[in-house]
Amino acid sequence: MKPNAALFDLSGKTAIVTGSGNGIGKASAKMLASFGAAVVVADYKLADAEAVAAEIRAEGGKAEAMDCDVTKDESLVALVDKTLAAFGGIHILVNNVGGGGAGRESPEKITVEQFASVFEKNVFSMWRLCQLVAPHMKAAGYGSIINMSSMASINRSEAISAYASSKAAVNHMTRNLAFDYGPEIRINAIGPGAVRTHALETVLTPEIERQMLVHTPLDRLGVPDDIAGAVLYFAAPVSAWVSGQVLFVNGGGEQTLS
Repeated sequence: MKPNAALFDLSGKTAIVTGSGNGIGKASAKMLASFGAAVVVADYKLADAEAVAAEIRAEGGKAEAMDCDVTKDESLVALVDKTLAAFGGIHILVNNVGGGGAGRESPEKITVEQFASVFEKNVFSMWRLCQLVAPHMKAAGYGSIINMSSMASINRSEAISAYASSKAAVNHMTRNLAFDYGPEIRINAIGPGAVRTHALETVLTPEIERQMLVHTPLDRLGVPDDIAGAVLYFAAPVSAWVSGQVLFVNGGGEQTLS
């Protein structure tokens, strides 16, 4: 039996990937482009976005770099407008930008303003960008929105209450927006485990890695392409009857230090 290549074919589709100048966002942008999508590489560091877009074009894909600060509404509006001007439509959105994290959110030290800023970046910006792209996806008759969550959304740990609760909000927001945006638009979330990005590599030691893998059946940390594969699944027609789901991509376990 011949494989049905159309199930993963993104030709004629346009994707926006936020925070795609590096790490998981970059891997996701390149993955979508390799399956035919025209990709908007959006990042607040325009030089990083331009480098990724250049890589995609050098490999035969279609890509445009755009600067975007997801915490500024005018930047989100401009991103959508510039995407429409460049490619004429929007079919896929990967809400990848996020911030906050373990060890930096002690309730004795974090301020209300800092707590709120985590939600502004991780939840409010995602919701707003969904709102902005939805009419164009409905007009196109095809829409897939992928929100980046985290294992922190279901785990429990110290000094991470803002980030963890914001990602839990992403999960439930995703499930509820699936009802608002169907049937033309599917909306799902991905919860990565520990992934070898630059940020993790700056603190990773052999001992920390051993501890993190104690409860990981596949016995390795993730790499950005592991998450990008899940992004491709949700973006492509192969997942046409999947919406309102949260997929944890974590080697089968939890990469915790306890």
